[in-house]
Amino acid sequence: MNTEQQIQSFRETYAALRAEIGKVIVGHENIVDGTLIAVLAGGHVLLEGVPGLGKTLLVRTLSQVLHLSFNRIQFTPDLMPADILGTNLVMETPEGRREFRFQKGPIFAHLLLADEINRATPKTQSALLEAMQEHSVTAGGEIRRLEEPFFVLATQNPIDQEGTYPLPEAQLDRFFFKLLVTYPSADELTEVLSRTTETQKVEIKNIVSRDQMIELQQLVRQVPVASHVKDYAVRLVMATHPKTETAAPITNQYLRFGSSPRGAQALLLGAKVRALTQGRFNASFDDIQAVVLPTLRHRCILNFEAEAEGITTDHVVHQILRDVPRDAAAVAA
Repeated sequence: MNTEQQIQSFRETYAALRAEIGKVIVGHENIVDGTLIAVLAGGHVLLEGVPGLGKTLLVRTLSQVLHLSFNRIQFTPDLMPADILGTNLVMETPEGRREFRFQKGPIFAHLLLADEINRATPKTQSALLEAMQEHSVTAGGEIRRLEEPFFVLATQNPIDQEGTYPLPEAQLDRFFFKLLVTYPSADELTEVLSRTTETQKVEIKNIVSRDQMIELQQLVRQVPVASHVKDYAVRLVMATHPKTETAAPITNQYLRFGSSPRGAQALLLGAKVRALTQGRFNASFDDIQAVVLPTLRHRCILNFEAEAEGITTDHVVHQILRDVPRDAAAVAA
């Protein structure tokens, strides 16, 4: 299969995934696109929104169309790391001897839904750190590899503060995108009511298998990025670092910390996926700009002044986009 055929096949698969998810999820096109881009790039997604907006339903539907193994964990304050990773149990053999055997936890799946992740304590949240970065689990003194592909799709509620624990920056940084799920419009809400309060049933088809998903991810990695486009991504990330020569003015005013190198990696990979969905085999400035908000909004840490004035990271990132020119020559000038 030549490059043009691969691009066409990628576009058709992507469109089929969107259409199948659209049978269940009403509206939220940006959320669906963002989730699919992150998954095809091999990244994890944090979905934030008030209860009842379809975050969990989106992940469940995604697990059906991807034909991958799926597990769900409901995070609660009393959840322990062993409840996620697994534990060694004493088992009796047919010969009557007793031995330790590792009982795998729900993390051993291709797609893991971490529901209301901010309800678990930091001790339990940290159980995901190694899995999200290394795709492996260390338990009982042994490293166990997770089967590829592996994705964590987490949800959290931004308004309920009692009994919740904010995610540490180290864990936020491991999420490829942070997507904000908003309320539906009147027309979308009407359609939701029609689908959920009447007798119609929806059958979801499997679109992508495990092997196909790995092939799609490999194709994403092959998409070239011109040096000037890569330089633009670097300058955007560098502009988020306060008290440096490359910092944007708004960064020095409102940020304590900026994006890590993972942010730059996510910018390029997200741009590559978007380029393929547009039928191109090269990432452009527009592709970078299209993914910059979900990439950087959770990697920019606000200072006290920003929080006191009600400034959001989205506001800061939008201003950085305006301040950082596409042309590197404009910076030198």
